[in-house]
Amino acid sequence: MTDPQIPPPVTPRQSDGWLEPGPQNAMAIYILYLVGFIIGITAIVGIVMAYLNRGKAGGFVESHYTWQIRTFWIALLASFVSALLFIIGIGFLLMLAVAVWVIVRVIKGLMALQKNEPIANPQSWWI
Repeated sequence: MTDPQIPPPVTPRQSDGWLEPGPQNAMAIYILYLVGFIIGITAIVGIVMAYLNRGKAGGFVESHYTWQIRTFWIALLASFVSALLFIIGIGFLLMLAVAVWVIVRVIKGLMALQKNEPIANPQSWWI
């Protein structure tokens, strides 16, 4: 018989790997960035996840976290500038260019991640 006062042993929580540093987590961040075009808060969740997991994954995934963090901040800066330029009428075109730039960077990152390759130059401002 067991003592009713002693709780059963706690088993560690099993996860599917999306929250732990590694390729699945990096893929989730890329997806969050894409969904961010529809639901803006997901991009913020993605940047938080990238910062939390950078330095923990090791290997080729580290370049993806750097790429994701830079993509977020550069896109935010360019979006702010384009919002200011709405006054003179070219902000819409710049905002469209920023959206295309983000999509291309995310697709490039996803393709490299699927091949288990690092981003060639994660510090780049361009594509």
